[in-house]
Amino acid sequence: MGPPAAPLLPLLLALLGRPDPGRAEGCDLQPVTVEPPITLSYATSAVPRGCVSSSSVGTSHEVHVLSVQWSKAPALPLKVSVVPQAVGCTRPAVLVLLCAHCSATITSPCPDLLIRTDAHLSLGTTVTQRSEPPAATSTGQLLAWAQSTYGGITSYSELRDPRRVQLRLGEDTGSPRDCVPQEHFDAAPHLETEVFFHGMKGCSRGDAQSTRAAHIIRLQHEPRSPLTEVNLSLSCPERVESNQILILQSRTNLTWSLSVNNCHIQFLVSGNYKIAPISSRLLPGELLPDTEQGLVAKAFEKNYSVIASYSTIPTSAHISLEIQEHEVVRRAPTTSALPAPSTDSLPNVLLLMLHPWKCTDETMEIVIARSHLEPIKDVVNMTLRDISCQAEKNATHFMLKTPLSHCGTSLESRGHANNELILNLANGTVLRSVRVAFQCKIPRELFLRLFPSAAFEVPQTELEVNKEAFVQASMRWEDHPADLQLKECWLVVPGREPELLVQGGEAQGAGVAVLEGPPGTRGRKVWRFRFTYTVPEGGRVPFSATLKCKAGLQNNTIFEKVLEVTVKDGWRPPNSRGLGLAAVLGITFGAFLIGALLTAGLWYIYSHTRPISKLQPVSSTAPASKSSSTNHSIGSTQSTPCSTSSMA
Repeated sequence: MGPPAAPLLPLLLALLGRPDPGRAEGCDLQPVTVEPPITLSYATSAVPRGCVSSSSVGTSHEVHVLSVQWSKAPALPLKVSVVPQAVGCTRPAVLVLLCAHCSATITSPCPDLLIRTDAHLSLGTTVTQRSEPPAATSTGQLLAWAQSTYGGITSYSELRDPRRVQLRLGEDTGSPRDCVPQEHFDAAPHLETEVFFHGMKGCSRGDAQSTRAAHIIRLQHEPRSPLTEVNLSLSCPERVESNQILILQSRTNLTWSLSVNNCHIQFLVSGNYKIAPISSRLLPGELLPDTEQGLVAKAFEKNYSVIASYSTIPTSAHISLEIQEHEVVRRAPTTSALPAPSTDSLPNVLLLMLHPWKCTDETMEIVIARSHLEPIKDVVNMTLRDISCQAEKNATHFMLKTPLSHCGTSLESRGHANNELILNLANGTVLRSVRVAFQCKIPRELFLRLFPSAAFEVPQTELEVNKEAFVQASMRWEDHPADLQLKECWLVVPGREPELLVQGGEAQGAGVAVLEGPPGTRGRKVWRFRFTYTVPEGGRVPFSATLKCKAGLQNNTIFEKVLEVTVKDGWRPPNSRGLGLAAVLGITFGAFLIGALLTAGLWYIYSHTRPISKLQPVSSTAPASKSSSTNHSIGSTQSTPCSTSSMA
């Protein structure tokens, strides 16, 4: 459930408070060459050199050439995605990827795409047609080889330090006849790449004693850019307490959309910004200096005396920033007297940091530890927009789980579920409510569940032998859910050939039946089927097996899900569990019945075999000559089978 609750309050104070102004002294920014404190990448269509041409039009293939260079060896494989035009994979294409001493993952829905590369193709590559790369030592030789081999070149791009590349197939008859590389070439719309930025700088004030650190990203001013919004994804190490600020400088008419993952950090932003997907409400920014010295002085003014990173990058629609576990992060943060956040803003900021909501394709789940709510006093209960949907609570947590179709949840935003979390706070005898609007992202993935009955109510991971099991596969796809198809489902058992259960939406094999799914909901597709698994003669249970399904679109985009299950024999009670309650009660009752019958039999024998004289009644009056002691003696020995009496 995230970091401990103790440091939340000082972090919130740092997030909302205003540090005491420090001296606006400058520093000598120097390149950061050892242990960079951040990993920064951004999306762009601008390449160092490139060109396009129409020379491949009318030939047998369209041909795209990518030449990759690295500032330093990449830690992860290069991801290359080759996508067709809107009309699909219309004609054969060739991708020439020169990426010496690197690994690459190449994916494409086009089955006839031919790859010629010197890169090592890593796990996840979907392209099967591969050939050797050309033996070219210069750009001129490479282009000449492509021209002579295929009769034309569609595009050529040089890339530096790419993280991922998306190449869109297609030719433009309006392009120049010859592909002549140009410096700082705009490769849009056929190419978009995310590149690493290695030109960051840093410094610290000479008399700095504090570990308060600033990260500054400045977007280059591009007056003709049509971009109106920048999406920045920010992530931080797990459970690291930070005392840092992120300064984002751009033109004032640009909106920043911030996606924050596990970060406790203060923001200083040009123009307006929003923190998605928590809220779409725009927050006012601040007019920031447009110079290097001015931005450094602004950080010092906010009492951040270490410039951990300073980066100037082109204006980009997508920026990714990962703050590493750097020395300024690991040290204990210093605190100063800061004004407390207002009562109204504190719940919003706290829940924004906790991000306690999680969505699947059909449910929304919210779990909040009480200890994390310590900065908010007197939380009595919490509900969703529909106040009848109240969270369960115990000594440690508030918990709420609901279908996406209930509790006032709205699916208006594509790929997100929208609702409000309402906190009811008690202040003496007065009850006050605070509403926090939020968005919960619905993952675009295939969900696979196993059920014990056709009611499809409580999922499980146990598959019983010789007993019907019920499977549900489902996913959301807002674009065109009708195009989704259940491609195939398999049961994979160790030591046996995989058993095909469903293919192309049709049942396969004996004991398998495709069932009708529930009534459709917006953007969600559900498939159901049942099957029976039989252990072969001599087989042993229990053991582990795998249920594997694939779903996808008609253009071969595939989503795969694997569910681990335990196969057990439901007909034989496990020896290790001992006797059940029913067996214990049966044995107890049987023992009681046997005892009762035995007692009755003994009494019957006794009552029918003792002397007759013992059965004669004793006279109620004794002769006058007998003494009282004799009467007492006789009376004291009178008995019945069931009782003994004594007469005085």
